Amino acid sequence: MIDTFKALADVTRLRLVGVLSKGEFTVQELTSVLAMGQSRVSRHLKILSDAGILSVKRQGTWAYYRLKGDNQFFLDIWPTMEQSLNSVANRERDLERVSEILDSRRRRSLEFFDRHARQWDDFSRNLLSVPSYLAALLNEIPVCRVIVEVGVGTGNILASLSRKAPKVVGVDHSPAMLDEARLRVGQEGLAGIEFRLGEMSHLPLGDNEVDCLLLNMVLHHAALPERVFQEACRILAPGGRLVIADLQRHDQDWVRDKLADQWLGFERTELEAWLAGAGFSCARFVPVYGTVGQQGVFILAAGRIED
Repeated sequence: MIDTFKALADVTRLRLVGVLSKGEFTVQELTSVLAMGQSRVSRHLKILSDAGILSVKRQGTWAYYRLKGDNQFFLDIWPTMEQSLNSVANRERDLERVSEILDSRRRRSLEFFDRHARQWDDFSRNLLSVPSYLAALLNEIPVCRVIVEVGVGTGNILASLSRKAPKVVGVDHSPAMLDEARLRVGQEGLAGIEFRLGEMSHLPLGDNEVDCLLLNMVLHHAALPERVFQEACRILAPGGRLVIADLQRHDQDWVRDKLADQWLGFERTELEAWLAGAGFSCARFVPVYGTVGQQGVFILAAGRIED
């Protein structure tokens, strides 16, 4: 308790706690938010980390700091403390800079996919090889009324999804990608397909509107993956199903530049923590390992907990 109070008894460290309550950020991003030198910010991060208030997630050569480490006392007082963060000095300015960083993450991804939409299928397949997983992924998608694919891209599995539901909605933040998907739907003569422009953290759908939500190789592009899970819970009907295919944790830093990846894959423990926090129960987690030179993926199926 004393160590916790000592760690928190500093305005800069309170500002860091307030910023990290909004997501995971690198040291470079935190120095930008606080407008301080890296050595100073790193010193305060070390104090908070040593006290178990923060934890660090390594992603290749990058390190992301996140709130809530292994300090149980801090976890106990956090709900009360969170209500008082608005009184911390520079709070409004810090939140504005956090918003700018998240917007920058989203904008970088959008610009990348708009630029590569026409050749995306070949482009991504040639740069990052993954094992065959689509058959297993489709097996997790139930026959239902409404399926939404977030990050629909060029629409390469819309035909398969249309055999599962009479209404399929494809959402993407890239207008160029949606144009490619519409072209494919027209060429294949598919019916019951709708397209909507939107972000995965702010989906253009109503509450409880969807029976199954699919995220196929898009979560690693999310500015804040935790928020994506919360948004998925909002639009899914009670008992609805969330199905995800994505990369297992890896250390291939080059994908940040070549494929605009924000995250180098995910670990099961962090996914399950996000699921539980958003209101899901994890039904299945299936790792899919490739041959030499292929990046492993996983398939996750979860159900929204009944109200």
